[in-house]
Amino acid sequence: MSDQRKVPTGRLARLTNMARVGVRTGMSVLGGGEGTGAAEQAAALLGNLRGIAAKVGQMASYVDGMIPEQQRAAYERVLSSLQTATANSPFGEVQALLEAELGRSLEQAFAEFEPEPMASASIGQVHRARLHDGRAVAIKVQHPGIEQAIEADLKSAGSLTSVISLLGPRTMNPESAFEEVAERFREELDYEHEAAQQVAFAEMHRDDPRIHVPAVIASHSSKRVLCSELATGHSFSEAIAAEPSLRRSYAELLWHFVFKGVLQHGRFNADPHPGNFLFYPDGRITFLDFGCIQVLAPHQLQSARQMHGSTVAGDEAAFRRAAAVISETTPGPYETELLGYLWRCYEPLKHRPFHMTAEYVSGVVRGIQDLKGHMLRKTSNVTPIPRGLLFTNRLQFGFYSVLARFDVPADYAGITRALLEGPALTQKL
Repeated sequence: MSDQRKVPTGRLARLTNMARVGVRTGMSVLGGGEGTGAAEQAAALLGNLRGIAAKVGQMASYVDGMIPEQQRAAYERVLSSLQTATANSPFGEVQALLEAELGRSLEQAFAEFEPEPMASASIGQVHRARLHDGRAVAIKVQHPGIEQAIEADLKSAGSLTSVISLLGPRTMNPESAFEEVAERFREELDYEHEAAQQVAFAEMHRDDPRIHVPAVIASHSSKRVLCSELATGHSFSEAIAAEPSLRRSYAELLWHFVFKGVLQHGRFNADPHPGNFLFYPDGRITFLDFGCIQVLAPHQLQSARQMHGSTVAGDEAAFRRAAAVISETTPGPYETELLGYLWRCYEPLKHRPFHMTAEYVSGVVRGIQDLKGHMLRKTSNVTPIPRGLLFTNRLQFGFYSVLARFDVPADYAGITRALLEGPALTQKL
């Protein structure tokens, strides 16, 4: 039997445990060494907390530049367990939630139901089951108490906005940024919203046999339960060990999936961690987890297409004009450095092929730190990140880090050029 623990929901208990993670990790970094012990303690604490805490650990497990180089291998190896293996919730509580949500007993709803989850992550855990009509399904059910836990985390994070304001000018608008983060996390608690997004992405790629998005079973889904057709395949760790030509196919298909959403439909998955993909020897990929989706406004979609198109064409001046529009900047030192930074973020579109590396992604992450210096200078004309763009950073940090693990040259520019030749659509739920 796997580790079963209730989600800690008290604000003080969650803050205390997060502080313990920070202290132990900080001591590990200062003390040198490869960091396995501290990483194991951090994984245990974050996995037990689940919610936002586990998401932080997930990001640290694969985003290049978050952990010092000396200890990166140990933290990535240990924290990668948080992608699918946080602590499980007690099955009695899970069963009670399932039956309350579906309005019937497990026996009435399912011909078979495995009490031991096949995966457990930050918001919920996944069980194998079989419907009475014979279909094999995956049942994602929220951890009981996770809503209260996330609200406790958000209240604690909200108290930090006044501190953020002290670090830079009020024009950075930390309250607005926090509200956007809170909105995405609260959307992840609504499985009906996720089901609608999953259906939208399935429709978006329905004519592409390389891409599989599991079908939603609406009759067995609710606000806190999501039933989908069961999908199995190779894990990310197995995929990055494949031979080079297959790794290139995977990397290019991932790019196609993400930027077809961005450039043609104005939406992207803002949680691109490696546990959301299943891989197959013929190059196909199954895409999972559509709880954190960011939808671009029509004018943002237009600017995004202009930025990608001008980069592929090698027109830096046109890129900077489009980037200034979407970023809503004003002329000054901050705008100059920000646009230069964004131009560096688009390196994959300047070369055919482009070899995404951990070193390049780490440099992208460091570039954000350099931009923060402008917040302390009143003459920099710093402007806040426009609403709807905060999570685009996760494409540079998270998605680029995923691609870097394949360690192959790929034709991202060619894929982007083809996508730009297709129609720009906006899909609103």
